[in-house]
Amino acid sequence: MSFRTRLALVAAVAVALAVVAASAVVYVVVRNELRAQVDHSVKTQAQEIANGPIHLEPGPLLDVGRPVGGDNGFAQLVTALGHPIITREESGFLPVTQHVLGVAQGRNGPFLSDAMVSGRAVRVVTIPVQDPSGHTYALQVAQPLSGVNHTLHRVSIYLVLIAFGGILVAAALGLVVSRAALAPVRRLTETTENVTETGDLSQRIEATGHDELGRLATSFNTMLAALEESSRAQRQLVADASHELRTPLTSLRTNIEVLAGERTLPPEDRERLLNDVVEQLGEMTSLIAELIELARAEQHPEEAEDVRLDLLAQSAVERARRNRPHVNFTTDFEESMVHGSPSTIERAVANLLDNAAKWTPEGGEVAVGVHGGEVTVRDHGPGIAEEDLPYVFDRFYRASSARGLPGSGLGLAIVKQVADAHGGQVVAEPAEGGGTRMRLRLNGGS
Repeated sequence: MSFRTRLALVAAVAVALAVVAASAVVYVVVRNELRAQVDHSVKTQAQEIANGPIHLEPGPLLDVGRPVGGDNGFAQLVTALGHPIITREESGFLPVTQHVLGVAQGRNGPFLSDAMVSGRAVRVVTIPVQDPSGHTYALQVAQPLSGVNHTLHRVSIYLVLIAFGGILVAAALGLVVSRAALAPVRRLTETTENVTETGDLSQRIEATGHDELGRLATSFNTMLAALEESSRAQRQLVADASHELRTPLTSLRTNIEVLAGERTLPPEDRERLLNDVVEQLGEMTSLIAELIELARAEQHPEEAEDVRLDLLAQSAVERARRNRPHVNFTTDFEESMVHGSPSTIERAVANLLDNAAKWTPEGGEVAVGVHGGEVTVRDHGPGIAEEDLPYVFDRFYRASSARGLPGSGLGLAIVKQVADAHGGQVVAEPAEGGGTRMRLRLNGGS
């Protein structure tokens, strides 16, 4: 059974219960109203008979001075001993109960009850009366309930038909409403199935409204967009890595084949080839390490914590001084607290320092500052060309002036990844007096 069918069935059941409850209430109200009219009628008749002359004829028979019997009603007098006295028009008796006998004996007051006379249902009122000699009797006046029962029977038939029709209409409307209400879910299902079959993550669902289903469609579209971007980045990473690895692998293979050949090489040529092999292996090792770093940061982000940005930067500067002794690193730090991953932040700062040192001439200066959650690194190199500025943080991008320098083109891409992961940003801009200034801003810094 489909969800839409179940929803329509639930709606039909709910309406059925509501209609049945409403029908029951209507039936009870109509029944009480009709019986109230009968009660008023029998009370009026009993009072009129009690106020008029009551005669006992031989038999004895009751003479109330007015026609009774049939649809006009029924009158009966009950003595203190429990003997019923009926009119000439009647052939049956109303049942004499202990309650009726109590009225005849003066112990009970008037009351209403239901009874059967000659197979007919009647409504009975019993009141105490006295004859001229002072004897107490119970006067019972009854009125047939055939009209009331007939009306109630017709009302019950109408209510059943109305309830049945209401259930059918509710089921039909439930199907229509559920179809309209579940249209976004149906589109979501179809899109999911299409994405599963085709692998096309560019598909989207038309999101309308601001209800739960509209928000679900919007969230699904956001998820598809994120998956599409992740898939695109993964394909781009694989393509770029393949392209970057192809050249050093080809060169490495050529050099190894020459070294392994049978031809005898001069010692200086052999040493040069061996140095090239070692250098190419070092570049490939660095490239693969940075690729692993990118993949690890994307798939397994570290737990964030409160860290001192100035202390992390100081540690990165000390390491850079050891690795780049020809560069003079100057610092201007103030205490700054950020919330993030210490190892990834330190790696980003180290990459900025390594990039600045690479462009700084021997004996030059790299100025490093930490203020209010921001790290600035300024070099005194040739600077970045205007046309290269928008792309310096792209993966594997290398400006034409950097093609001859060592590097994988991933260092600044890692810096941007760290900035994005911490809700911040990194920018490169020309510095006054020459060189380049890199500014890494982390959100939540203080």
